[in-house]
Amino acid sequence: GRIIRLQDVATVRDTWNENPERSYFNGEMAIRIQVSNTNNEDLLESAEKIKAYITTFNEQHNNVHLDIASDRSITLNERTKLLLKNGVMGVLLVLLFLSIFLNARMAFWVALGLPISFFGMFMILPLMGITINVLSLFGMIIVIGILVDDGIVIGENIFQHYERGKSPVRAAIDGTLEVIPPVVSAIITTLLAFSTFYFLEGRMGEFFSDVSTVVILTLAVSLIEALIILPAHIAHSKALQRKDAKRKGVFIFFNKVNQKADQFLRFIRDRLFEPYMRFFIHHKFFGFMIPIALLIFSIGGLNSGLVRTSFFPRMASDRINITLTMPQGTNEKITDSIISQIEKAAWFVSDDFTTKQHDGQSVIQNIIKNIGPGTNKGSLTVNLLPGEHRDFPAQDITNAIRDKAGKFYGYESLIYGSGSNFGGSPVAVALLGNNIAELKAAKKDLKADLENNPILKDVSDNDPAGIKEIRIKLKDKAQILGLSLQTVMNQVRYGFFGFQAQRFQRGQDEIKVWVRYDKKDRSSIKNLDDMWISTPTGNKVPFNEIASYTIERGEVAINHLNGQREIQVTADMKSAKESVTAVMDDIKTRLMPEITSKYPTVTASYEGQNREADKTKNSVTTVGLIIILLIYIVISFTFRSYSQALLLIIMFPFSLIGVVWGHYFHDFSINILSWLGIIALVGIMVNDGLVLIGKFNSNLKEGMKFDEALIGAGTSRFRAIFLTTITTVAGLMPLLLEKSRQAQFLKPMAISISYGIFIATFLTLLMLPLLLSLSNNITVFMVWLRTGEKPTKEEVTRAIKEMKSEKEELLAEQEEELLKNKNAK
Repeated sequence: GRIIRLQDVATVRDTWNENPERSYFNGEMAIRIQVSNTNNEDLLESAEKIKAYITTFNEQHNNVHLDIASDRSITLNERTKLLLKNGVMGVLLVLLFLSIFLNARMAFWVALGLPISFFGMFMILPLMGITINVLSLFGMIIVIGILVDDGIVIGENIFQHYERGKSPVRAAIDGTLEVIPPVVSAIITTLLAFSTFYFLEGRMGEFFSDVSTVVILTLAVSLIEALIILPAHIAHSKALQRKDAKRKGVFIFFNKVNQKADQFLRFIRDRLFEPYMRFFIHHKFFGFMIPIALLIFSIGGLNSGLVRTSFFPRMASDRINITLTMPQGTNEKITDSIISQIEKAAWFVSDDFTTKQHDGQSVIQNIIKNIGPGTNKGSLTVNLLPGEHRDFPAQDITNAIRDKAGKFYGYESLIYGSGSNFGGSPVAVALLGNNIAELKAAKKDLKADLENNPILKDVSDNDPAGIKEIRIKLKDKAQILGLSLQTVMNQVRYGFFGFQAQRFQRGQDEIKVWVRYDKKDRSSIKNLDDMWISTPTGNKVPFNEIASYTIERGEVAINHLNGQREIQVTADMKSAKESVTAVMDDIKTRLMPEITSKYPTVTASYEGQNREADKTKNSVTTVGLIIILLIYIVISFTFRSYSQALLLIIMFPFSLIGVVWGHYFHDFSINILSWLGIIALVGIMVNDGLVLIGKFNSNLKEGMKFDEALIGAGTSRFRAIFLTTITTVAGLMPLLLEKSRQAQFLKPMAISISYGIFIATFLTLLMLPLLLSLSNNITVFMVWLRTGEKPTKEEVTRAIKEMKSEKEELLAEQEEELLKNKNAK
């Protein structure tokens, strides 16, 4: 009946978990707190409040210090400022070119569409839950040059009507009405093209929907402004002036600039463009061979690897994440020693790069070392100087740390990650099969090959060696003593791992009471040999008398994919300039056939970026075809001609010429953003074609011969097409020339649009007339075969047929009216 207290038979300690996760900030013990904002909170405002709190806290406390390890708001702020700067420069360039090639007052009223369109967009944008972010700003930069396209076409046409002797008001009305069909169709086709992003599956759809919304809203407002507000401004201002009218003040200077620019455009149009156009119309073979040869050459550049390809871009980062995984059961000290050696190497590299930094700022701002969870895992988070102020890409610093740290042995995986791989790992191969032995052997062969590839790094898999397990087997003596395997296992577990005897509440914390051997009595395998086991009768026997054991590794994780056991092998690219596509093609065509022939039960599935790419490709293929069909329908309704709409669609693939060589000149890989840029380009390049075909049809209705109508349409719309191209390119030019690493992931889309529209201008002015002429020749030939009579080129055109039909309807109405009047008399 005597009371024995717990302290009499055991040592009681109030302590933390024996193997807690530990963090160090620049070598000092630390607690890491991550602050995130909700979707309704402003990140920049939240960051300022946190900084103010930290300042106040540090002033009030001496023994504990708060420091900012990483601040994402800096990156956002710098990217926002960067895009704003590029946007402002783009607007200024657009204004500059408008002022040079249009008269100053006309340029002013056309450019006024920019703030009006953006104001309307900003009024609607918050209602759709879209904030000002990197992607919405990028959408604004894309649309800057496009916004003035409809204004240029309308303003140019109004001016042409005014030069024919019409009053300003009549010129504004007639000039606007004449181009309403092509202008409205051009905006609709652009909206359709950009709407593609809404229907993309996977992360790309989520990522770029903001771009689509910004572009669509802004263009919708700009259409209203161009059709209603712009003509009124032009008609009731001094924008329309005869060339011989007197100018005053600064307008004298602008008039001289306009005259020089006009002379320049006339020289290009009359001395270069028109003679070549006449030559190609009469020698169509040469006219078609040049773009076809360039397209074949461009496709060859892609297939040969001269122009690199990858599916997803690599995002620039101000952080390097280094993760170490040792085999299960590794002593914490071993894990700590390896990760600490890498940390020392990182600081050494920092000193080396800092001496090369132009302003002497430390390239590495801080390093967070983390041990855990578990004793076999460790990591380093290396926070770098923000990219706008750093002279070196994160990839170079990462490679330097890897080289300085040297080789380590015995680890499961050691990954030096820099930057963000959009869509997952660039190389990810899932090996599938239910034969575990073959699966593991195939994994070994695959990893060995990837590790020998000089352009790959961080090869790892999701099948680590399991923790060492003790498999206990009872001897005959155990059964005689009444011991079962469960009884023995429980006693071993309670002694070494512990038994939770109690839990109680202390304030807000739940305290668990564990009973187990002292640490010195459970730290080695010998302690198991020396352990005593209690029998049902209360006696104790040595463990080694009643049981034996073996040590084996168990399974840490069992992964399945599509109902089969899976082991996934992943790898990253050492350099962003290397082609992921080439690596994956080599794996699919060479490596995996060798492995599957050696291990017949193993099959492969390609995951990571490859799976995301397939998802995006499938949706782009389906949605893209529907969008092109809708664009075709819009163009067909505009001209009431299926053939003319088809000719515009035929030109789309030829824009690839500009896209491919634009990426080559800028030393960029063609990736998914490049292809999305092509989709956006399709909508833009239709605009010029609509304007030219519209004028061509008008010329035919005015009685011009077919060839002269074609040449007249080209020369008449040369100025407007030239200006729409140069303003679109000018709006994107600052971004194209931007050297900042933060803007690099957006440049492929800008390259596709700007270089594509540049080539599309030549296609519209030269190739489209050739296609119209060839189509007309085919139609004339088909009519001659069908009827035996050869019609004129003009008779088979849709415009002349419509005009004749309208005349016949008018005559029929007049005859009917005369007949009614005669009967009435």
